[in-house]
Amino acid sequence: MAKAHLTHDQFFTQLSALLTATHSSGHGSIHLSQKRLTFDTTSSSGPTTDKIPDDPLWDLHPPEPLPILVRATDGKSTKGEKRIKNPDKVKLSTVVKPDEIEAFFARYAEVCKAGMAGLKKRDRSKRKKGKGKKGAVGGEGGTKA
Repeated sequence: MAKAHLTHDQFFTQLSALLTATHSSGHGSIHLSQKRLTFDTTSSSGPTTDKIPDDPLWDLHPPEPLPILVRATDGKSTKGEKRIKNPDKVKLSTVVKPDEIEAFFARYAEVCKAGMAGLKKRDRSKRKKGKGKKGAVGGEGGTKA
């Protein structure tokens, strides 16, 4: 059963909560995705299938701008090899109309930046320092004569 899409305000509230929860736990992943919504789910008509002859990319030229589906999930995908759905997984989604895109993505960027502000810079000092220098010290395993 499909869940209804959130309003923009609900989406941003829950996304910021998800970002702070992941940050406070010290680890975790958040997956953000966006894609073109091929047809409006609120209208009764489905997607248009009017093919234009001799145009292999006919679906890239819609008669009117299409909305965008924006999704956010946490990294808790599945458990085990049987791919059992995890009931604790957080799934957020909202539909952005073409005339709301600029305002939405301005606020989206602010929420994402605020959620990433507390991240620590990656510590690269833990790498092996002798990696790639095999045989450089003392030659090829031989002894000095």
